[in-house]
Amino acid sequence: MKPRTLPDHTPSDSIQDAGEDVTPVAKKAVNRRSFLKNSVVAGAAVTAGVAMFENIPSALAEESHGHLTRGDAAILRWLAAAEIIETDLWQQYNELGGIQDAEVPGGSGSPDYTAAINQLDGDMNQYIHDNTEDELSHETFINAYLISKDVSPVSLDQFRTLPSSKATGAQQIGRLTNLTQLTVDTTWWTRYRSRTGNPDLGGTFPPAIPSLAVGQHPGIPRTDDDLTDPNFLQAIANTAGFHFANIEVGGSSMYPGLAQRVTSVEALRILLSIGGTEIMHFQTWQDKAGNAPPLTAVDRVTGVAVTFPDLNSPPFGGEDFQTNLIMPEPTVFLSRKLPVCSIIRPTATKGAAKAALQCFVNMGVFIGQSPAFFDLLNRLVEEADDAKRGIS
Repeated sequence: MKPRTLPDHTPSDSIQDAGEDVTPVAKKAVNRRSFLKNSVVAGAAVTAGVAMFENIPSALAEESHGHLTRGDAAILRWLAAAEIIETDLWQQYNELGGIQDAEVPGGSGSPDYTAAINQLDGDMNQYIHDNTEDELSHETFINAYLISKDVSPVSLDQFRTLPSSKATGAQQIGRLTNLTQLTVDTTWWTRYRSRTGNPDLGGTFPPAIPSLAVGQHPGIPRTDDDLTDPNFLQAIANTAGFHFANIEVGGSSMYPGLAQRVTSVEALRILLSIGGTEIMHFQTWQDKAGNAPPLTAVDRVTGVAVTFPDLNSPPFGGEDFQTNLIMPEPTVFLSRKLPVCSIIRPTATKGAAKAALQCFVNMGVFIGQSPAFFDLLNRLVEEADDAKRGIS
């Protein structure tokens, strides 16, 4: 797959000076007035974000002592934005293929799509629901924590302009993301099975499902017409199954990558604790994707074909593709002179936020978004990647 690049309005120096340096912990607290002056959230968005949390008990601020360094605040603000984006993705999946209840309200479900998703596992609808709830809790917690530290929260509400699926069961509201034109990178499959490669050391990996990296594929039914062909509907469900892991593998690497840049122990605790759940999500979806029924289907709307092979049979098969190898195989880490080790990969810190944003862009989930949306996200990742441990 040829990666897309960020739009032209990406700042040219977006990851300059985002080196691996770790300096002694500085004692100066962040200059809140200066930080807010340079905040990327415009007035309307700030107002919307604050309104979301206006009922937070004042005791929260009393329990959370101290101030955030500029770098810690920048990292947490980018993570808040990333979690908002993930919530938007998962909410759309949950409305059609998950469980709609008081914990994750919205939508009314699509029985046919849910049945196709459940071909990958009989509990898929519960897992989708729980992943959605988790991401919502992450965005809410991080923004509330920022408020408790006198840092403005992040809101992307002004960019909820993309259309919803027109299939029965989906809410007709504005979205941040687009799940109908996906390009899914499945190189994570072989990356975690490789015993010799690590992207931090220049390793590259073949995709498990090559055709998902070519053209654009729906991960949810676009209209009820997509429900009429059972084979194509299963292809949509299979696409979603591999996209689930594609979403969560990014967070699995982003959190440990950025954790190396935070200064306060409390901020480190947040990144390690939330990052661990992202890893649990990825492990779940990697396991379920391996159950996708083999098939070939052609999208009658776009003419794009997709093939889901039997990954346990030739020309696939072997450890690089075996479906029940869901634990990270030991591989090279830090140096090829050291013994192999079972690890999350990649975890390099330089450009970690930028890489996560690029992953979203490559998926196609931002197709149709505005230049202002990319300007905001690019600024957030630039500030997060510029953070250095111990610099106030």
